Amino acid sequence: MDFVSTRIITNDIKRLVQFYEDIGLTATWYTAEFAELSSPSCTLAIGSKRTMDMFGAGAATPESNRSLIMEFRVRDVDEEYKKLGKLAKDVVQQPTTQPWGNRSMLFRDPDGNLINFFTPVTAEAIRKYTKE
Repeated sequence: MDFVSTRIITNDIKRLVQFYEDIGLTATWYTAEFAELSSPSCTLAIGSKRTMDMFGAGAATPESNRSLIMEFRVRDVDEEYKKLGKLAKDVVQQPTTQPWGNRSMLFRDPDGNLINFFTPVTAEAIRKYTKE
């Protein structure tokens, strides 16, 4: 098995894709209803509610997630926090060093999805992400 992407279903695809581009990802639009934003390790797919309705109407409800956290490893979480400025209108946690060795911040995208930007800061956490 190979985990390759996470998809968000939204009512406003242009707004949500623009947000993820503003925080540093680049979108590839396949149709006006579907885009992918890829990094070296994973892909974030964003589809309109209409695309989900093609699979099974009502199977996904946009803007209702309260359990999933999308995590992005960044070079310096404190710098990213400063750069986010007004983009992150709903900051849940300012940069904080966690007991497991990551410095992280939590904020929500325009649809309310929770995002974690983190930077490994302890030797053990750094080793975890530099294993070949």
